Amino acid sequence: MAFGGELIAILTVFCWTISVQFFEAASRRVGSTPVNLIRLVAAFVYFAILLLLRDGTIVPADFDTRAWFLLSLSGVAGFFVGDIFLFKALVEIGPRVAMLLHSLAAPTAAVIGFLFLDEKYQPLQWLGIAVALAGVGLVVFEKAGQKTAAKNRRVREISFKGVLYGLGAMVGQALGFILSKAGMQTENGYLDAFSATQIRVIAGLACFIIFFTLTGRWGKVVSATADKKAVGFTLIGASVGPFLGVSLSLLALHYLPTGVAATILSLVPVCIIPFAVFIHKEHVSIRSVIGALIAFGGIYLLVS
Repeated sequence: MAFGGELIAILTVFCWTISVQFFEAASRRVGSTPVNLIRLVAAFVYFAILLLLRDGTIVPADFDTRAWFLLSLSGVAGFFVGDIFLFKALVEIGPRVAMLLHSLAAPTAAVIGFLFLDEKYQPLQWLGIAVALAGVGLVVFEKAGQKTAAKNRRVREISFKGVLYGLGAMVGQALGFILSKAGMQTENGYLDAFSATQIRVIAGLACFIIFFTLTGRWGKVVSATADKKAVGFTLIGASVGPFLGVSLSLLALHYLPTGVAATILSLVPVCIIPFAVFIHKEHVSIRSVIGALIAFGGIYLLVS
């Protein structure tokens, strides 16, 4: 189907844009860490039902050891480490800025590939990295005192701690993306995207179970499940985020070059702006909009 890959990538952007709204709402009610665990449990159940109906098994038993190893590492990097930071960033600085920082995963993956995978980049692509960083910097380093918010508009503070959380999420996403790509590749093409994401979910869920057990935080999870609104928000976010969104992002790699897919997926922080304005009643300055567009332009140069 013509433009099938592009449509899948655009649908992924829509899923991610919607899911972060629900995850932020849930995290504000019960905390980001319990929400992370609950959404991965939900995602595991969603995938188990899908694979059981389709393949007769709840896990992709036909994947080889190499695929399991790399995809599990990807799940640890993305779903555990990266998403711990992402959910904290959602609460600290909001979805708009958090996802803008998150969009730097594409240039970060390029730098990692250059340093460790012997990948080569042209001068224009290095310029793209610089432009993307400049665009994000334009937003992140905007001082609250320089903003003039309209009446009834909330000015979102961009804290240093929140920026560090966002950068941690971005690094986790970049590592997860590289490891997912490597784990899905075979001599004959790519492994199934939904099955691959299920392995990532299993690895991330296992890490959270170990983490909660070692730190004795199961009480927080029990308390979180008592908040029906938070659980509802998390279940909806899990259905359109880890289940549909992440799987579609991997599926897009079947039909699109990595660079093209990364460019389309980087539209998330731009698409979040209307939600920030009309739903969260957040003041979004012209500088912030320009910065988001510049960051997208830099990512476009990177993958051109």
